[in-house]
Amino acid sequence: MVTFITSAICIGTVFLYGCVGEIITEKAGHLNLGIPGIMCMGTAGGCWGAAIYMNSAGADGASFILLALISILFACMFGALGGLIYAFLTVTLRSNQNVTGLALTTFGAGLAQFLMDVYVDRSHLPAASVLMRSSLPFADSLGWFGEIFFSHGILVYLAIAVAIVAAVMLKRTRTGLNIRAIGENPATADAAGINVNAYKYGAILIGSAIAGIGGLFYIMDFIGGSWENASTIEAMGWLSIALVIFTLWKPDLSILGSILFGGLYIAANYITGISFSQMKLLKLLPYVITVIVLIVTSIMDKKENQPPASLGVNYFREER
Repeated sequence: MVTFITSAICIGTVFLYGCVGEIITEKAGHLNLGIPGIMCMGTAGGCWGAAIYMNSAGADGASFILLALISILFACMFGALGGLIYAFLTVTLRSNQNVTGLALTTFGAGLAQFLMDVYVDRSHLPAASVLMRSSLPFADSLGWFGEIFFSHGILVYLAIAVAIVAAVMLKRTRTGLNIRAIGENPATADAAGINVNAYKYGAILIGSAIAGIGGLFYIMDFIGGSWENASTIEAMGWLSIALVIFTLWKPDLSILGSILFGGLYIAANYITGISFSQMKLLKLLPYVITVIVLIVTSIMDKKENQPPASLGVNYFREER
């Protein structure tokens, strides 16, 4: 049971990064279905940065702090680059958000596969993964409690911190209020003197940068620095978008939601005597639960449990 919970927290962290990034983007009124592709781009960027550093420092001389900073920075840069493409097309050129997002997912997955195959020296990734997965030094002395809560790498605790900061920012700060106002009614926000396009760009870029770290975490922490293809990370991105609905657009609630999704995702691996088809059905549970939550919240029709009113609708200032 301890191993199951620990693994659920680990895989759930991938969903948490993507979910928080998408929540910030959606709060500004943009439905970014390109999150799976952006997570793939973050993977390629973060692994590229890690490989460059490990190649220059060597496995024996590598610093955990520098490795973490460089890989996270590269993941954020590449994730934000994907967000910039999406923001330019949907905010400036006012392209259809759904079509743009789907195109970005395809582009991001393809770009990540190309970069990982051609430019990233993958031989350094397993050694980098060992450093990135380093647990807190006192975890072993605390038994099962330490294994569940303190045996994870730094990126797990960073994800929780990012989710809490995002929740506080959206609920308690003027910046968060402005973002939510734009997501609800950009015309009213514009009339109140809020720079709608600037906030939209900022929310999309920050959300995409956060999602990019999720892709890096999957490679560096969950699967130990190996790489096969971008399809698995892309699937994680779709689950992250589903998690946004499940957690009712609340970053703090997404911490628990991500652990639940992580547990459901790996549950089949811990159940003996089930067939291959039953295993695949179990992996559908997160999607089924999301649909149920969406139906229930729609019936209840509470404002705080609904998506932003202008989600997915481009803002034309000339029509204000």
